[in-house]
Amino acid sequence: MSSQGSDTHFMVLPGGGYAAYAENEGQPIVDWLGTLGISASVLYYPLNARHPLPLNAVRAQVGRLRAAGIKRVGAIGFSAGGHLAGQAALSDASEPETRIDIAVVGYAITSMETETYRPARLILLGEDASPELRRATSLDALVTPAAPPFFIWHTAEDPYVPVEHSYRLANSLAAHDVPHALHVFSRGPHSLGLARGAGEASAWTNLAAAWLADRLARLGDAVTPRVAASH
Repeated sequence: MSSQGSDTHFMVLPGGGYAAYAENEGQPIVDWLGTLGISASVLYYPLNARHPLPLNAVRAQVGRLRAAGIKRVGAIGFSAGGHLAGQAALSDASEPETRIDIAVVGYAITSMETETYRPARLILLGEDASPELRRATSLDALVTPAAPPFFIWHTAEDPYVPVEHSYRLANSLAAHDVPHALHVFSRGPHSLGLARGAGEASAWTNLAAAWLADRLARLGDAVTPRVAASH
C-alpha cells in the first residue's frame, strides 16, 4: 500500500441532518481511508446554520489544504454531509483554489426541491426559502461538464432520504458526461456509515476502494486498494 503523503487529502463530512454529527460517519471513515493509503480528516462544518455558512466552511478548508501544498482534494460525505460535499464539489468546479477533485457521497440529500429530507432543508434554507434558492442548492441543478468524478451509493429501502435523491444526481451527471459510479443496494437502512455487517450494502467500501484507485491514478496517484476477502 502506497501512502498518498501530502499529495491527496480527503475531507470527511458526516451526516446528521445539519443538526448533529453522526459519529459512525466521521472518524471511522478517516480510518478506512487510511487503510487505502489516503490521508483524511473530519471537517466539522457549522451546524444549525443557514446557507451558505456550511459551504463557506468547506471552501475555507479546501483553501487551507491548497495553501499547505495539497495537490488533490477529495470530499466524502453522508446524508446531509453528502449534500454539503456535493454542493462544494459542484459549486466550485471551475475555481482552482477551492476546487474539489473527487467526491464520494453515501445516501446523500441531493435535492432541496423535494419534501425530503425536510428537517435538514428547514435548517439550511428556512421555512420561507424561495423556489429559486431551493433549486440553487439542489445538486442536480449544479452539475456542469466541469464537475469532478462522483462515486454515489444508496439503499433502495432508505426511509429518510429516498433513493430518488441519488438517481437525480446520477442522471444529471450522465447528462453532462461527468464520470461517475452509482451503486444502489436493495436492502439497508439510513446512516450505515461503513455498513459493516449490513449485508450487501457492506460491499460499498470495496467498490469505492477500486473506484478511488482508478480515479486517483488518472489524477496522478498510484493507490492499491485493500479489498476485503470474500466469504
